[in-house]
Amino acid sequence: MRHGFARRLCLTVSCSTHFAIAAAAQQPDTVTLPPVVVTATRVPTVVNAVSSAVTVISGATLRARGIATVADALRLTPGMAVVATGSFGGQTSVFLRGGESDYVKVLIDGVPQNQPGGFYDFANLGTEDVERIEIVRGPVSVLYGSDAVAGVVQVFTRSGLGRPSGRLGFGGGTYGTEWTTGEVSGSTGPLAWRSTLARRTTSGTYPVNSGDRRILLGGSVRFVPDARSTASLSFHYSDAVHHFPTDGTGQISDSNQFTTDRGPSLSAEAAHILSERIGLRASLDWHREDSRFDDAADSPGDTTAFCCFHSRDIIERLLVGARADVQLKSQATVTAGVEREVQRETGTTLDTTRGNSGAYAQLLAGLGTAVSLTAGGRLDDNQQFGRHLTGRAGIAWRAGGRTRLRGSLGTGFKEPSFFENFATGFARGNPALRPERSTSWEVGVERTLAGDRLAVQATWFDQRFRDFIQYSSKPTGPDSVNYVNVGDATARGVELSLHASLGHRLGLDAAYTYVRSRDGATGQGLLRRPAHSGSVQLDRGIGAGDVAVAARYSGHRPDQDFSVFPDTRVTLPAHLVVDASAWLPLLARRGALPGVLLTGRVANLFDARYEEVLHFPAPRRTLLVGGELTFGR
Repeated sequence: MRHGFARRLCLTVSCSTHFAIAAAAQQPDTVTLPPVVVTATRVPTVVNAVSSAVTVISGATLRARGIATVADALRLTPGMAVVATGSFGGQTSVFLRGGESDYVKVLIDGVPQNQPGGFYDFANLGTEDVERIEIVRGPVSVLYGSDAVAGVVQVFTRSGLGRPSGRLGFGGGTYGTEWTTGEVSGSTGPLAWRSTLARRTTSGTYPVNSGDRRILLGGSVRFVPDARSTASLSFHYSDAVHHFPTDGTGQISDSNQFTTDRGPSLSAEAAHILSERIGLRASLDWHREDSRFDDAADSPGDTTAFCCFHSRDIIERLLVGARADVQLKSQATVTAGVEREVQRETGTTLDTTRGNSGAYAQLLAGLGTAVSLTAGGRLDDNQQFGRHLTGRAGIAWRAGGRTRLRGSLGTGFKEPSFFENFATGFARGNPALRPERSTSWEVGVERTLAGDRLAVQATWFDQRFRDFIQYSSKPTGPDSVNYVNVGDATARGVELSLHASLGHRLGLDAAYTYVRSRDGATGQGLLRRPAHSGSVQLDRGIGAGDVAVAARYSGHRPDQDFSVFPDTRVTLPAHLVVDASAWLPLLARRGALPGVLLTGRVANLFDARYEEVLHFPAPRRTLLVGGELTFGR
């Protein structure tokens, strides 16, 4: 049995000292090994060889601090602007580094979650079965194709390990919030397995029709027959029902309208090491999203113009891929792969299918111990817009033992949505649309000080977006279409972050982002992106437990007031939100007796009044208390 290929693949590059959120059980005064990331290069790479900015978030930390959604976890990440429409379960978008909300590729265990065209609603993505979250900032279309224009967010779910064990979580709090979570996992010989079931409900923030319910069913199986071969299967099913009384202007107008979003996500993968230098991997990823909108009559006499509307659309994405990782003699790894994807939408709105084929190659080289190089290219052949080429190159230089410099340049693209391509009726789609494109570069510096107790990072980024797809109320061209490629924009700025171990088990994390975004036609800032944002988080270990306080600031941001005609541009004021959390192990597991853990969280501790979207107030102070029983190992 040979381990040389896998070992050299991980050791081609070296390590970084920065974490966005320290692990819940981590002692700030101890030396910890840096993370190995996969998303940035598709192969296990220690993070300081990566030329892009990367953040790793621990799922255990999120659960210990009562953070229920991935969207709330991203709020403390540099460059991220998270925008939610009011109550729990309302549509939630992420603007990364000033890019559009559909410029972030979202993956769960490698399976794309975005709708074709990039849209993704973060409202229903919980943290119950999250092992870790990897965030790569900057274009990664060279590896993942469409949608990875401003970055990638990949969620890795938990896996089974060791003797069979289980956990049962429960709790509740303000706004009628209740949750239960159950998980069993373990491994026997070459087989490891895990199964998770979770349910979370809330009555919401509005006085009527404001309930939200989310159910998660997840699991994984991993088979390792020998040291050269692995096969794995992961499954993720989400079922969410969101009631909301508001119309598009935020006014309470309906007592029984609701949306339903449900569907499975399946990932199957097999890998085999042929020799000391060659590894092969094949994968099949499938995602199905069933989206419904239901609005029955509010009363027997309801005859209003917008009464009694029902719609249902089903979107499927099937992606088959294969790749080879080849270890060269010169401390370099070449990764080359091919993919074929079929997308389909059926239902009330559309009934259409399109396909895309892609091929990519990447070189990851370590020159001695000081310099790492990354270079890659990708060619996509799309059924609608034809062939499109993307590329990326970067360098990371460890200048001495405590300083790291890095830089990268890359391009990205986003395909048109199905509606933009094929809409009929009140709007006419344009099958000849080009993909939206970006060219981006960044430079960064990282430095550790005070015996590695202090780590600081600074990144300057510059992004140029072209061929924006925009709606025109007046049909254009010989085909009288309503969607055309006419826009362009820029977004540039700086990200700063700091991690400090202050002694006595006290840790500090701070981040600040400045983004200057501009619409190429008007010169105005892009909607819902604050120019200034930042966060400060203090973490203190107390006994066997932990207490954390996090403050996040969002500067004023432009928005649009759709409650007046014609709609007008407005500026939302800045806001500061403080959250506090604590977790405390009460009993350790002993034989057949379970371990007992108590958690508490106060979101919006000082009851701030603010809106992330105009006329959609954010939840006020929220108190949550829960517990967890652990069984087994």
